[in-house]
Amino acid sequence: MRNVLTVPNSLSLSRLVFLPLLYLFLWQGQLVLFFIAFTVLGSTDFLDGYLARKWNQVSQLGKMLDTVADMFFYISVAYYLYYLYPQAILSNQYFLIAAFSVYGLSFLTPLILYKRAYTLHTMILRSNAVFVYFMMLLSFMMNTTLLLSVILIIFMIGFVEEIIIFIRFGPVDQDTTSYFSLSIERKLKDWIIDTPMFQRLSHRGNTPSE
Repeated sequence: MRNVLTVPNSLSLSRLVFLPLLYLFLWQGQLVLFFIAFTVLGSTDFLDGYLARKWNQVSQLGKMLDTVADMFFYISVAYYLYYLYPQAILSNQYFLIAAFSVYGLSFLTPLILYKRAYTLHTMILRSNAVFVYFMMLLSFMMNTTLLLSVILIIFMIGFVEEIIIFIRFGPVDQDTTSYFSLSIERKLKDWIIDTPMFQRLSHRGNTPSE
């Protein structure tokens, strides 16, 4: 149980458990409380991954919790924006539909191909999560319609990259940073395996001892 209820896992779980509070504050018109709660809950998305790596507490459960929490959090942000600033959403409705469609496809691709439903934490998607967080906060101070358009386009690029990674490289680790880094890593690995020294060591290791 101690290995399950780590601080990073608890932070990811808190993003799910306390998410309904944001809806409650929003519907009751408690925008100050909403702003504070969103700031705190949104920050857990950065802290959980950072602490998991820093304290060597990265786990499959943690990755799953982070993915599920992110999914509900992003959908909720779209609703919050629509509730507070409907024009920002209406002006980007086609981008929004396209982004969520590609997101759904990126989630279904590993499920169809490898019987595993999960998403990747690539550099593009991680960076864009930061933009989503600050966009919601900035919406209280300025018009973020154009920023939302940029964020949705970046999300689509990130999800397309994710789909290509699944098709090209198979069921990779969730913390894969990018197609480029994975391609370099695979090519370097193949090059090392093909070197004469590695071939001799491999042959020597497979030779039965007398």
